[in-house]
Amino acid sequence: MKLLKDKLPILLFILLLAGGWELGTRLFDVPAYIIPRLSDVCAALLNHAALLGKHFALTLWEALLGLAFSVVFGVLSAIWIDSSSLARKTIYPLIVASQTIPIIALSPIMVMWFGYEIGSKISVVILFTFFPIAVNTADGFRAADREIGELLRSMGAGKTQLFLKWKIPSALPSFFTGLKMAAAISVGGATLGEWLGGESGLGVYTKRAANMLRGDDVFAGVLLLSLMGIALFVAAQMIERLVLGHRRS
Repeated sequence: MKLLKDKLPILLFILLLAGGWELGTRLFDVPAYIIPRLSDVCAALLNHAALLGKHFALTLWEALLGLAFSVVFGVLSAIWIDSSSLARKTIYPLIVASQTIPIIALSPIMVMWFGYEIGSKISVVILFTFFPIAVNTADGFRAADREIGELLRSMGAGKTQLFLKWKIPSALPSFFTGLKMAAAISVGGATLGEWLGGESGLGVYTKRAANMLRGDDVFAGVLLLSLMGIALFVAAQMIERLVLGHRRS
């Protein structure tokens, strides 16, 4: 009952938006290629469930693989930045400066390098997700309480023990902040990679539907992409609670 009570406001808000969408498009007779009726979008989801399921699975796989690589590369980069003053003065500013370049401008380069297979989609997801993981984790390492580090050193802790018992626990909250951000935007990276060059995936599905002015199919694909991003964010949040839940007690 408590869970239902906590979620009741958002559920009511979603129902309100859904009702406004359906009624608004009917009352104002909005053309279907601009904003289709919600009922038509739901019908498109049901009618093309098998096809959408295949596209959904591929896009999800691309997002998960790209996210996994970003976690590995991002954490390793953060460790390097924290352990080396030279890397902190050179690599960290470059990572920050890289975000001034529009990712959509770099994405075609990934297609040129990796072709139209899954590699190019994964690389675009990495472009989207590497930054929040690397920067947040590096900032978490840097924010570690120095007094705790000095206490562990006074007790004879070596570099490995300091890293495992001081640095990592201190950086975990910041890491999960970056992971949740990356999880939510990884879907956008996978979709963009599919738009630029692909034969399947929800990005390709929505692009083809848009070219044929099938608004209901476009919105069906977009709705699934949105749900995918939310699901990945919630999954990252659940992992965070499992790992850090004891800190709230």
